[in-house]
Amino acid sequence: MFRKVALAAAFGSAICMSWPGFAAAADDIQMIREEIQELRRGYEARIHDLEQRLAIAEQQQVAAKALSPAPASEPAPRPLAAAASNAFNPAMSLIVGGQFSDLQRDPESYQIGGFIPGGDEIGPGARSFSLGESELTISANIDPYLSGYFVMSVSSSNSVAVEEGYVQSAGFIPGVNLKFGRMLSAFGYLNETHAHSWDFVDAPLVQQAFFGGKLQEDGLQARWLAPTPMFFELGAEAGRGGAFPGSDRNRNGVNSTLLFAHLGDDLGVSSSYRVGASWRKTRAQDRPNDDFDSRGGSVIDTFSGDSSIWGLDLVWKWAPNGNVVGRNFKLQAEYMHRTEDGSLAFDVTGLNRSGTYRSSQSGWYVQGTYQFMPRWRVGLRHDALESGTARIGLVRPGFLSVADFPRLAHNEPKRSTAMIDFSPSEFSRFRLQLARDEARFGEPDDQFTLQYLMSLGAHGAHKF
Repeated sequence: MFRKVALAAAFGSAICMSWPGFAAAADDIQMIREEIQELRRGYEARIHDLEQRLAIAEQQQVAAKALSPAPASEPAPRPLAAAASNAFNPAMSLIVGGQFSDLQRDPESYQIGGFIPGGDEIGPGARSFSLGESELTISANIDPYLSGYFVMSVSSSNSVAVEEGYVQSAGFIPGVNLKFGRMLSAFGYLNETHAHSWDFVDAPLVQQAFFGGKLQEDGLQARWLAPTPMFFELGAEAGRGGAFPGSDRNRNGVNSTLLFAHLGDDLGVSSSYRVGASWRKTRAQDRPNDDFDSRGGSVIDTFSGDSSIWGLDLVWKWAPNGNVVGRNFKLQAEYMHRTEDGSLAFDVTGLNRSGTYRSSQSGWYVQGTYQFMPRWRVGLRHDALESGTARIGLVRPGFLSVADFPRLAHNEPKRSTAMIDFSPSEFSRFRLQLARDEARFGEPDDQFTLQYLMSLGAHGAHKF
C-alpha cells in the first residue's frame, strides 16, 4: 500500500515539475492560430477591395465602348492553343470585289478612239451586277535572304491569271533590292498598285490606252536606294516584253528595258511628296488589233516595230501633323508620251498589205482625294489623251484611204470622274462613282457605278 502511494506521489510530482513547459506550448499554438485568423481576415479584405475595383473598371470599359465608333460586338478572344493551331505560314489573304454599273452606252462596243486597242482591261466593265477582280495573295519569307510573293487574280468572266509571282532579295548589297519573276512594272506611279487599292473604280484612260489596263513584266528588277537624307531611288527592269504594247516574239535575250528614278521628302510635319520619271522601250511583232475597212467590214491589222514611252509622275500627301486618321488629302498626277515606229499590215487574213507606220501620242490624268472625316472620302479625277495624227504608209500612195483605219483617226479622248467612299474598317470599303466618259468618237457615256471591296485575312501595306 505504501509503495502504491509513493509511486502516485512521484508521478504527480513529475507532472507538476513539467507543467510550465506544457502550458507554454499550448500558448504558442493559440498564438499561431490567432495569427492565421488575422492573415485570413486581411486577405479577405484585400480580395474584396480588388473585386470592387475590377467591377468599376469593367463598368468604365463598357461605357467607353458604347461611346466609341468601334463595332458593337467583338469576337471573343480565342485560347492561345487555338490561335497557335490556326497560324499559317505562308501568309494568305483574299480580296473580293464587285460592282453594280448603269452605263449609257453598250460596254461591248467601248473603244478609246485614235489608239490601237490592246489588253482586256479597257472600258467601264459590264452592265448591272458583276463580280470584279478578286485577288488571292500568298507571301512568306523563304530564308534570311529571300522572300516570295504570289498573286492570282480571278476576273468577272471567271478567267484565272497569275498577276504577280516573284522572289525578292535584300541585303546582298547595301541599299540594293532585287526582284525576279512576274511583277507589275515600276513604270510611273499607279501601275505598281493593285486594283483594289486604287482611289477610283477604274484605271485612268492613259493607263488603259498605253498599257491595256496594267503593264506586267516577266523578268528582273533592281532598285538602289541612295544613302541620302532625302529619298532618292534609281531602278531598272529587263524582261521578256510580251505584254502590250509589246508582244511575244519567241526569241532569246532581253526584249524590253525600263529605267526609272524617284525623289521624295517631307515638307514640314504635315506634308510629303514623291516625284518620278520613267522610260521604257520594247518591240512588237505582228501585234494584232481589230478595225474596220472603208465599207464597214471587220478586219485584223497587225503592227511590228518599236514602242517607246516615257513618263513623269507626282504624288503629294497632306495630313495635320502627320495624323491621317481624321483628315488627309492626296494629290496624284501622271503624264505619258508614247512613240511607235515600224510597219502596219492591213487585213492580214485577206488583202494582207503592209506599209510604214509612225505615231506620237500622249496622255495625262490628275486626281485628288480628300478624307474629310474618319472613314469618309471624296475624290475628283480628270483624264485626257491626244492621239496625234498617225503616219500610215499605205495611205500615202493611195493604196488605201484613211477611212480604212477608222480607229486610228485623230481624237482627243477625255473623262471626268467623281467618287465618294465609306470604309467601315480597314478591311472593307463601299464606293459610289459617277463619270462622264468621252473616249469614243462623238459618243459621250454617262456612267454610274457602286463598288464594294472586302479584304479577307491580313494584307500587306500599300506603297506610299
